[in-house]
Amino acid sequence: MKVTLISLVALWAASCPLWAKPLKVYLLVGQSNMQGHAAERTLGHLAMDAKTVPLLKAIQNADGSAKVHDQIWISSIEIAEESGVKEGKLTVGYGAGGRDPKIGPELTFGITMQKHVGEPVLLIKTAWGGKSLNTDFRPPSAGPYVFNDKQIENFKKRDRNLAEVRQEKVNSTGVYYRAMLEHIRKVLGDIQRVYPDYDAKSGYELSGFIWFQGWNDMVDAGTYPSRGQVGSYDAYSRNLAHFIRDVRKDLKAPKLPFVIGVMGAGGPISKYGPDQKRYADIHGEFRKAMAAPANLPEFRGNVTAVRTENYWDGELSELVDRRSKINAKRRELSNDESLNREQRDKALADFNAKLFTKEELQILELGVSNAAYHYLGSAKILGQIGKAFADALAAMN
Repeated sequence: MKVTLISLVALWAASCPLWAKPLKVYLLVGQSNMQGHAAERTLGHLAMDAKTVPLLKAIQNADGSAKVHDQIWISSIEIAEESGVKEGKLTVGYGAGGRDPKIGPELTFGITMQKHVGEPVLLIKTAWGGKSLNTDFRPPSAGPYVFNDKQIENFKKRDRNLAEVRQEKVNSTGVYYRAMLEHIRKVLGDIQRVYPDYDAKSGYELSGFIWFQGWNDMVDAGTYPSRGQVGSYDAYSRNLAHFIRDVRKDLKAPKLPFVIGVMGAGGPISKYGPDQKRYADIHGEFRKAMAAPANLPEFRGNVTAVRTENYWDGELSELVDRRSKINAKRRELSNDESLNREQRDKALADFNAKLFTKEELQILELGVSNAAYHYLGSAKILGQIGKAFADALAAMN
């Protein structure tokens, strides 16, 4: 039989598939908002807005069940799980732990990112609630945490032993930075445990890092004593720049693309209502500090900031604020001794009916599952944020 050049090429192609590329790996790191506190039921809110219907279709099957994504694998570590780790194909339920399945940015990030690259991807998520960059995630090159004069003065007033306080801080500094690296390295050292069809010969490529953290630093009046003043969070900017450099060094990925998810709970500051105005300077300065590393010359083109305030749902937030009036009315009625229980219940129901339309009540029921600092536990908000992270990362590549 005559062997032609074409047949030889065909044989080579069969033994060396053209799609055998390094597996793209994405790292998702942060605190509670990276964990994600959106209850699965809040997915229904996406169906009520034309711009988010495509996201819902990517997440759910036609019958409303959650899709399981065969091309997207995830290993997620977070403190609420008994085993500490959840792994498998991406679907609903990789948010924060609890009785009911929850959603974080990982879901729409993974779906969107996989569409961008058109091949299997692996997500490694390390997120723990209530963790700061100044201490818990403090990177090595930032040096030791140093107490300021005001903190030391307060310790003395409370008769705290300064040596003990300093040692406690040393013991807690960088613990979650190291835990993050430990889990990432563990997964990378045995990818087939998470993704059974992983081709070890083709290897992997660290293709992006998403950082979504900040609340604990923003509210820390001890570490940042002049919160709200210009430059009051400059230390956060410096620590985040150190974090980016150290992550790249420790993972041997010098140009690892990095997305900073800038805290945006509450929405754009220009739209803050009377009750929010008192936080405007603090929120504004912190958001500025979070985004600042993306403007450093050394990071241009490989670090970008995503303003998550742009995905805040103003309508949903206003309905939550309005709902607080119901509790005030309930207290008022309970103090009215002229009414019996049936009359109180009717008065409250009438008040509720005047306060909301049926559609607004449906939006509240479907849209909210947590507090404002957790982006209202809204899958609509977190879903758009996850997609924005993926789009921003794709734009850098």
